[in-house]
Amino acid sequence: MKNVIEVRHPLIDHSLTVIRRKETTTEEFRRHAGIVSKILLVEVMKGLGTANVRIETPLSPMTGRKLKDEVVVVPVLRAGLAMLFAIQDFLPAVSVGFVGLERDEQTAQAREYYRKLPKILASHQVLVIDPMLATGGSFDDTVTLLKEKGAKRITIVSIVSAPEGIKRVQKRHPEVKIFTAAIDDHLNDRKFIVPGLGDFGDRYFGT
Repeated sequence: MKNVIEVRHPLIDHSLTVIRRKETTTEEFRRHAGIVSKILLVEVMKGLGTANVRIETPLSPMTGRKLKDEVVVVPVLRAGLAMLFAIQDFLPAVSVGFVGLERDEQTAQAREYYRKLPKILASHQVLVIDPMLATGGSFDDTVTLLKEKGAKRITIVSIVSAPEGIKRVQKRHPEVKIFTAAIDDHLNDRKFIVPGLGDFGDRYFGT
């Protein structure tokens, strides 16, 4: 699939197995979700631009490299917060925008209840993060909103994705790259990813 990168790594395989297992405790779930998120984000950030910078070590001057691209992270509330915690370990000063979307359990449609975004420039690298790409509705709505705000360089990052959601995003936003740790089989009649891992937010936050 074009612009879809399924990130493979032994540590992802191990931690994904832990968070999929229904007996996994909240503490274990959080720890291993963080591991998967960090490996995913390291892969995503390989594409960030850098620039030369002169520094001095305790022994001599040298030319190092520093990040040139400005990054804006937009977690889709609330589950996206889990991945935000991971990226802040790498980019503690990163700009963060928030989009709150709540899924109606009867219709599986997302309803926006909160929005707070920083100023977004065309040069910004915008990462939209949500652990589950299921129907694609939340990502579709969020990417559309970000484009309206001026974003040109948008990347989606999810832990588990369904083919149906990927298809929707690709149809609506073919230029947007999708990074994911797993592409699962399908959505069930309740629009949950199968085999999936259940409700990520409930399992991460212990609700």
